[in-house]
Amino acid sequence: MSAQEFILNASDNLQKTLDNSSDGDIITLTEGQYFGHFVINKQITLRGADSNNKAIIDAQGSGHALTLKNSYITIANLNIINWGDDLTEQDSGIYSNEKVGLNSDKKSATGLVIENNILSGDGFGIWLNHVTKAKIFNNKVEGNLTLRSADRGNGIQVANVTHSHVYQNETYKTRDGIYVISSQNNLIEANTMHNLRYGIHYMYSYDNTVKDNIAYNTRAGYALMSSRRLTITGNKTTNSEDYGFLLNFITQSTFTNNHIKQVWTKPENKVLGRDGKGLFVYNSGYNTLENNIIDTAEIGIHLTAGSENIKIYGNSFINNPTQVKYVSNKKQEWSKDGRGNYWSNYLGWDMNNDGIGDAIFEPNDGIDKLVWQYPEMKMIMDSPAILILRWVQKQFPVLKPPGVKDSYPLMQSPHINDLSTVIKTLEDKNHSKNILVNNVSAKEITR
Repeated sequence: MSAQEFILNASDNLQKTLDNSSDGDIITLTEGQYFGHFVINKQITLRGADSNNKAIIDAQGSGHALTLKNSYITIANLNIINWGDDLTEQDSGIYSNEKVGLNSDKKSATGLVIENNILSGDGFGIWLNHVTKAKIFNNKVEGNLTLRSADRGNGIQVANVTHSHVYQNETYKTRDGIYVISSQNNLIEANTMHNLRYGIHYMYSYDNTVKDNIAYNTRAGYALMSSRRLTITGNKTTNSEDYGFLLNFITQSTFTNNHIKQVWTKPENKVLGRDGKGLFVYNSGYNTLENNIIDTAEIGIHLTAGSENIKIYGNSFINNPTQVKYVSNKKQEWSKDGRGNYWSNYLGWDMNNDGIGDAIFEPNDGIDKLVWQYPEMKMIMDSPAILILRWVQKQFPVLKPPGVKDSYPLMQSPHINDLSTVIKTLEDKNHSKNILVNNVSAKEITR
């Protein structure tokens, strides 16, 4: 039997049509409001009649709007609203959370396609569990800022998902933009995330790539935890309050060509020990950080709790009042093959004009470590006694505690061209927020 297309209007019985459909059928919804909680058991396409999202699925304030219970289902061009807010029940706009097949033959759902939908609700936007080879792209997911962050669902949540592609989506006003847990071999690419707790949040996931995403107005642009073999490249984050990138128990991963700008804790939220950190590296070893920009963070990079065996070179640390906070008793050399990092506060010289500073750069000394242990010392930082202590350390290096050393500091940022270009304008759907400018010499434009 050949596949058929059914064209429905809002007065038709959508669930009955879904139940009576056959694999391969296309169900097209014309403009209107379709009330209910719809379950799809067949391998079909459910779509709006055009790309303007005028077909509205309204879950009337409870449960899931759409539940997918098969492989090779496509959801496209729909406006999905008003699903439930019960996070324990995982209330979602689009929900797929069970293996398909019969008895012992059950396998992960495969080949799901979710494209060009608008979702607006309190719970989770898109929830996929036990799925492989899915494509989630060009969707817009909006949460509800009147709820506490902890009471909102995530924009897109993938768990036990493999070989899937999540790209060109926009998530905002949810808890986290994209949440990934226990998932392998996926590509998270070119998404825009703003007004959130975390832009992208990773847990217990391996062999994934996070590429060319943009996050702004978050507590952390990217929170990566308990994962390994991640490739994090070409991402941007600006206007984070606590972290640009948070690396917690991350190993065997590479971070290249990322741009972190403006990580600063708001004055009204300031407490002792809470500072905006461009990169916070906690108990994360055997990683490579190369060719990244960390620009205008209260602390450029903070390493602690066994974060060792890390290769750090070719990065630009710019306009950070504290470039490095390193809490450890082991030395670290931050250069490779005669190439270190660019430091905007480096005062050395380059007599042979090879682009490498002739004086070693050491961002911290024993006084810094005392201040970290006893923050009240900040009150006497400019006193004669402190100045004498710094001079003694410089004259007698044996008295200096182990720390970070860059033996080949760069005289010029390798990102000079990146820093003089303006990145694309990002707005929310009301076209009223956040023009981002990645230009060291330009003023930050805020709403």
